[in-house]
Parts: sequence; structure tokens; C-alpha cells
Amino acid sequence: MKIISHSSLYTLICLSVILLGLNSCKEKEKAVIDVFNEADKIISSIKVLEFPDNTFNILDFGAIADGETNNSQAIKKAIGACNESGGGKVVIPPGKFLTGAIYLKSNVNLHLEAGAEVLFSTSTEDYLPVVHTSYEGQELMNYSPLIYAYKEKNIAVTGKGTFNGQASKTNWWPWCGAERYGYVKGDRNQRDEHNLPRLWEMAESNIPVSERVFGPGHQLRPLFMQPFECENVLIEGVTFTNAPFWVIHPIKCNYVRVDGVTVNSHGPNNDGCDPEYSKNVHIVNCVFNTGDDCIAIKSGRNNDGRRVNISSENIVIENCDMIDGHGGVVMGSEISAGVRNVFVRNCKMNSPELDRAIRIKTNTLRGGFVENVYVKDIEVGQVKEAVLKINLFYAIYGPQEGDFMPSVKNIHLDNINVKNGGQYGVLIKGRPQSLVNNVTLTNVHIQNVETPLSVENSEPIIFKNTSINGKQY
Repeated sequence: MKIISHSSLYTLICLSVILLGLNSCKEKEKAVIDVFNEADKIISSIKVLEFPDNTFNILDFGAIADGETNNSQAIKKAIGACNESGGGKVVIPPGKFLTGAIYLKSNVNLHLEAGAEVLFSTSTEDYLPVVHTSYEGQELMNYSPLIYAYKEKNIAVTGKGTFNGQASKTNWWPWCGAERYGYVKGDRNQRDEHNLPRLWEMAESNIPVSERVFGPGHQLRPLFMQPFECENVLIEGVTFTNAPFWVIHPIKCNYVRVDGVTVNSHGPNNDGCDPEYSKNVHIVNCVFNTGDDCIAIKSGRNNDGRRVNISSENIVIENCDMIDGHGGVVMGSEISAGVRNVFVRNCKMNSPELDRAIRIKTNTLRGGFVENVYVKDIEVGQVKEAVLKINLFYAIYGPQEGDFMPSVKNIHLDNINVKNGGQYGVLIKGRPQSLVNNVTLTNVHIQNVETPLSVENSEPIIFKNTSINGKQY
């Protein structure tokens, strides 16, 4: 596998930006083509995974498809036997199988046949012992993700079945502290002092992750699927629904493909796919219908992100449908180690409950950078707030001001057609000390928007053949 070096990709991107400034339309077109050739190289670097021709059916290990029997041990035994034999396929056949946490192992393809539904237990005890995981961009020891892999290689989850987290207003979701998700005033929630504030303090104080122990007695929800520090990961064809928290979260991973997956989950913080500290990621042919961002590229929160210091880069998103969500393709807000080289093409975004199409969010506590984002051939039916939103004043959980000035540069939109643009065509809030730099809109046509442009603290946007509400820019 060939990894694109920072220097060669940076040189190509700089060349592309120069070409975009030339007068020749042909040269400008060539620049865009060249950049997306780099996207194709990233895709080619992610190898097609192969597994030995061994099959392990969980029924042969004692699994019972009655939706009530806990099959954790049967699934664990099947995965263990597959791994110990050198790898292969672990099959979950049609039926309803209740389980606790599933731990993936190297060289194992966990395959859900059509009609298979994995029902995850709502008992917190089934996600113990605590494992090395993360919560909103900070590492800790917490309840295991529902599907978890730690430092494994060559792993896959495939098939046409469904993973049902069974999260609801009666379990997991109320911990977020919002009444619309079942929280009852006076109950414990993630914002209590012993939960997130304690984690924030530990991260800022550089307490070792092994000593940041949460789990029982705390209210921090588990992720749905988390490959942690894994290499060569495939997630293909399956459906995820009713997630406790973020759905697909590759963290510190290299060479990841998410192909043909459906995420249909509207709980709190139900982001669809959040690559974090990860490189060489291909998200393709997916459907995201979510309670939060459809795709959010991340790289750690505040001091913890700067401690890890691994940028997320070389990420290609294509042929996806974004329905409900806070944003279609988002960078941030956990972004302290930075994001670069993001390519988005041939996607559809459309819902009255989709807030933005492309979104970048950070602040001076997060800091970080976003650079070299290329978005091409996007059809937007409807968004609520903005087609493009860049916000360097993003705030949640109170004031978010610190000493780490973020930077955003080289954001390029090409051939974007929007039928109903919502409140803003382009909404940019940069900072006087850090102007948003080099935003270009080429062949972008936005209709039915209240305010075409709201731009603060940005270098002039470069427009070419772009119209908003019929007016040429």
C-alpha cells in the first residue's frame, strides 16, 4: 500500500490553488481534475481485504435466535475460534440475537446474513470491564463500545443484517441530560461534576488514560462501533440503528473503508461516521439519517487532542446520501490536532431536518486547523441554516475561549446545486487574528436562500460562475 506523503500532496494542492488563480478555464478545470486524482490514489491505497475460506456459524457455538437469550459467550467463542484458526468468516444467520459487547479480532470478518438482527443488551453490566475508549474527543476508561476492536488488523463487519443498539428514552439516551431524550430533572447526567467536568479536568491535567476510570457510577454513554488503533478495517453493507452515542468511530486507524452502510439513528449525539486521528479513509455508497452530524471528521478535544497530536487526513467521501442531521460533511468540533486533505464528491443532501451541507466548527479552546477541503458534484435539495458554514466561535457547554487560535484555509466548492438553501448561502465567522483563507466557489448555484452571504473575518471569497438567488457573484 502506498501512502501519499504530506510533502507531495501539499505540493500538488499548492499547484492546484495556483492554477485556480489563472485566467485559462482549461487550466482551472485541469486543477480540479488533478486534485481528485489524488482522491483516487487514496482510495487505491486502501486494499481489498481478504480472509481465509473458513466459516464459523454462531449457532454451532450455542447461540439461540430468540431475542432474549444473551449470546455474548457464543459470539465470543466463534470469533475466538476464527481468529485462532488464522481467520475467516463468523456468520450470524437470520434471526434475532441478543448480546452484550462484541470484541473483534484480527483476520475476522463478522458477517450478518440478510434477516439477521443483533440486539444489544441495555444492561450496563454487559459492557464491562471498562476499556480504553474515548468520549467527545478525550480518552478514558469507560463502558465498552457495543462493537469494539483494539489494536487489531484486517477486520471486517459485513452483510445485509442490522445492528440494533436498542438505545431509547428509557436507557442510555437520558444520560445526555435533555428532556426530549427521556431525561428527568434531578437524575444524574453527563454534565454532572463527576462526569464530563471531571474528564475535562483530568485531560487538562494530563492524568494518564489508565487512571481516567469511569463506567459504573458515571453517565457517559458507550459508542456503537469503535475500531481503536486498528489497521485495514472494512465496514460494509450493514445497518446501524438506535445508537447510545456516536455510531461508527474509527480512532487512530489507518486504511478504513465504510461501504454501503446505512445509519438510521436519531438519538442524542448519534453522529453517523466520525473518523478521528485517522488516515486514509474511504466512505462510499452510504446513507446517513441521524440525530447529529452525518459525517464528522475529528482529531481530539483541547489538551487531549494536542497531547495525541495525530491529524485526520486523506479522507474521501463519495456517492453518499445525507438525510437528517446537524451537518452533511462536518469537520470538528473536536479538532485540536487538525484535519487536512478531505475530498467529497457525488453526494446528495436533502432534508428539512438537515441543518447544513458543509460545516467547519472550532474555537480558541479547540484550536486546530482545517485545510485542503475539496467538495465537488453535490446535489442539495434542502438545508435549514447554511450550504457552507465556517465558524471559529463554536460554543457548547458554556464559553469556549482559550489561547489556541484555529486556522481554516483552502476550502473549495465546485459544481454544487442547491434548491432550497435555508437561511444562508455562505455563513463564515472567522477571527480578526485568523482570517478564513482561500475559499472558492466555482459553478455553485444556490436557490431560495434568505441571506446569500454573511461573511466576517475572511479573505475575499473567490467566485466563478456562481449564483445565489439568481444573482451572479
